[in-house]
Amino acid sequence: MLVEPLSTGATTATRSVFSRFAVQDGLVGAYLLMLLGGVAFGSGPRRGEAVGWLLADVAVFGACMLAARSETTKWRFAVDVLYRVGLFGALIGSFLQLQYILPAASDRVLDAHIYRLDMALFGFEPAEAWQRFVTPRTTEWFAFFYYSYFFLLSVYLVPMALFERRTSVLSELSAGLLFVVCVGHCVYLAVPGRGPYAYLADHFHHDLRGDTWWPLVQQAVASVDGAARKDIFPSLHTACPTFLTLFTFRNRARSPYRYVWPITAFFTSQIIVATMFLRWHYLLDVIAGLALAFTGFLLSIAVVPAESRVRMALGVGPVWRPLFRPASEEVKSPVDPNAWPGL
Repeated sequence: MLVEPLSTGATTATRSVFSRFAVQDGLVGAYLLMLLGGVAFGSGPRRGEAVGWLLADVAVFGACMLAARSETTKWRFAVDVLYRVGLFGALIGSFLQLQYILPAASDRVLDAHIYRLDMALFGFEPAEAWQRFVTPRTTEWFAFFYYSYFFLLSVYLVPMALFERRTSVLSELSAGLLFVVCVGHCVYLAVPGRGPYAYLADHFHHDLRGDTWWPLVQQAVASVDGAARKDIFPSLHTACPTFLTLFTFRNRARSPYRYVWPITAFFTSQIIVATMFLRWHYLLDVIAGLALAFTGFLLSIAVVPAESRVRMALGVGPVWRPLFRPASEEVKSPVDPNAWPGL
């Protein structure tokens, strides 16, 4: 029995559908499926609960992505908002679910290996070496900056996603930051650990104390039922702010980045130190976070212009559509390679 080949029209339609997907769509989709696979074939407890959360993430993100990449012009504003909600909602949701996902994926912890490697390579562990500087005042200082990580991300993501009309800038930010977060969360599955505060607990002779910010930090990192989150390698508290510093410095010739990059750089430096001073991360976690940030930054400035050229050639439009700009005023080319100053 002969099988008739697909018609040219069907093949073209299929190609058209896939051509509208962006690199970041595939990245987030692959990330969610990798987490799902890690949990489904994991050896830890509460796998059913973790699988349920991830299936919900996949369903919501998939629906938002398909709606946004459709060619419909009706309800375009609502669809574009929905895409933003689905994309960032999938990441925020999966982050909040790590307390279920990581223990369910594996019951291993590799703190001993990370600590031994730190001592072999560097001869010291900052969390141990800096404990002589621990006072309520220094604890509060670094706890403030550690907690400010969440505000720093919000200050960039919310205004950029809603009001940024320069699609090249928004694409570069999203491509790099999504890469950092997705890869970082997936590496958690391969290198689970609890951090110095747990593994080196008997090495510390000065308790961390504070009245305001330190309790907030403890509450933010606490997990349900006391389960070990095991999300230390790489340090995303290092990677995400470092990427934002690189991003703002690259775009420093433009507003508002000419004003905010020094502030971002200062906050980044304090957040990085805080991760080790507050005993959440090993030095190796921080170095891995720095490497991840630089990798995401370099990939974003290489991939975004290339993807934009491909999308223009296919006639599928930019990865992002400005929310508050009339369609007639949209820039035809999402990226002008000559418009951005280099480092």
